[in-house]
This record gives sequence, structure tokens and C-alpha cells, in this order.
Amino acid sequence: MNSIPSVNLNDFISGDNHKKQKFVQEIGKAYEEIGFVALKGHFLEEDLVENLYSEVKRFFSLPLEVKQKYEIPGIGGQRGYVSFGKESAKGKKEGDLKEFWHFGQYVENNPKLEKEYPTNVIVEELPEFNKVGKEAYRMLEKTAKYVLRALALHLGLEETYFDKYIHNGNSILRPIHYPPITEEPKEAVRAAAHGDINLITLLMGAQGRGLQVQNHKGEWIDAIAQPDELMINVGDMLSRHTNNKLKSTIHQVINPPRELWGTSRYSIPFFMHPISEMKLDVLDVCIDENNPKKFDDITAGEFLTERLIELGLIKK
Repeated sequence: MNSIPSVNLNDFISGDNHKKQKFVQEIGKAYEEIGFVALKGHFLEEDLVENLYSEVKRFFSLPLEVKQKYEIPGIGGQRGYVSFGKESAKGKKEGDLKEFWHFGQYVENNPKLEKEYPTNVIVEELPEFNKVGKEAYRMLEKTAKYVLRALALHLGLEETYFDKYIHNGNSILRPIHYPPITEEPKEAVRAAAHGDINLITLLMGAQGRGLQVQNHKGEWIDAIAQPDELMINVGDMLSRHTNNKLKSTIHQVINPPRELWGTSRYSIPFFMHPISEMKLDVLDVCIDENNPKKFDDITAGEFLTERLIELGLIKK
């Protein structure tokens, strides 16, 4: 597969059973073959997207000493600001050429999870920043819920199988700023080749070259979304849960050509995580004589902690 398939969520929620089945078939095939789709028909209104980008750009243009007020020690970067070069891909020493922010879950009626998750960080200088971030978080979470419902049907599970695991899940909305490149990067790229940790990732801002996906032949292909599309990929948790039936694909954000070094790039991924006690044990429906169980049993919380240590965000 040498390009990213495009699907439309309106087919799934249309009430037309034929269109719904077509969507399930298309997204299931794409995730088995390349692990990425471009999705139209999501719940993000154009105005909300524009407002979010303008707030994000305002935040990242604040002076460094202001941004660093919001870098909270001891929480593995799970909320607030993470400064330039702090995160590296698994197995890489060089920090990625980016700074970012984390919005986390807005817990409903669950005091236990309110204690478990770090509190969202409020930016005093920008009165609209947190409000717009929360609204975008909600709309991306709603979109992700329907994508997972389609995948549950594709796997032969009950349609709402994932709902109870993602409600109040440990999901993260991450606005990223890749600043202008001012000198020849030694080994670093804007985001080194990696797989995502979570169930699925919904990415805003994949217009234009930069994001690349590795297909099964090991070739890098450009993943470019239309302005009204989100790029959505399978993460390692879902790949593990489905015994690699659904593919978590390695991807990267390459540095731009030298003539564009002076420009910033912004992207905003939403990492859909379940609640930490969700068991990621391989689903029985994904095991047969040709596909024996490939992974040990583990919970989502245990898996996340393992990976944050590997990324250098949590110290052992």
C-alpha cells in the first residue's frame, strides 16, 4: 500500500446499514494493511480548529520563562508544558526537535480517577486557551469513540466493547510546536521514527509534507491529510490487544527542506488511552492456529508506565 486510504465517519453514523458496513470494512482493511486512515466527517467544527490553532500559537510564542512556569516536575510530562528536546523516541538518545503541551482527561463522577490523574494546568496569560483545549478534547474523544465502535464490529466484538474502557480514559491532547531549525541538526529530527503507545491516535495538522508512515515493505510514504481530514492510526495497545491483526505502524516527522528551515510546524495529536485497569490481554477472536498468542498479559496502566520509562519521561 503506497497511499493512506480516506474514509468518512458520516457513513458509519448515517443510520444506513449498508453505508455503515462499508465503513467498517474500509477502516478494518486499512488498519490491517497499513495502520493509518484519513478521516472525514469528524466532530471538530472548522471554527473550533481555527480557535485551537490560534490559542496554541499564542501559547508557544510566550517567553520561555513564562512557558517554563507550566512545566510540572514529577508527573512524567503528562500535563502542562514539556520543553524543547525533552522527549526522545524509544531507543534514541537525541531529543526530538519539538516542545509541546498536554491537556488530560476531564473526569466525570469518578473520585478515584480524579486522584489517579494529574490535574490539568491552567495558563493564566491566555483566558481562552484551556476552554478551547477542553472543547477540542471532547470532540476528538467523541470521534475516537465511533472509530473504536467500527473496529469492534470489524473484530467480531459487540459494537460498544471499548466504550466502558475509554470513558474517563487517560487520553491526552498534545499541541506540538516544531520551532524553526537554526542550525544543521546532528542526528535529531522533528519526531524520530516511533509507534504510538495508546489505542488510537487522531492527528490534526497533517496537511503538507512532514509526516511519513512506513509500509510493510519498509518504504516511507508521505501521509498528507486534506484540510477537513484527521489522520488516525493504530497504537501499540490496540495492536497488542488484537495480536497484531490491527497494525501499529512506525511513523516519523522529518525535517523540512533547507529552504523551509525558518518556518514553524504545528500539529495536534489526540492520544486515545483507556482507563489504566483495562486488560490488554490478546483477544480470543484474534488467536488461531496460524496466529498464536504473541504477547503476555498486561494492563494498560502497566504498559503505559513501561513505555514512559523507555521514552525518558519517567525515571526508574
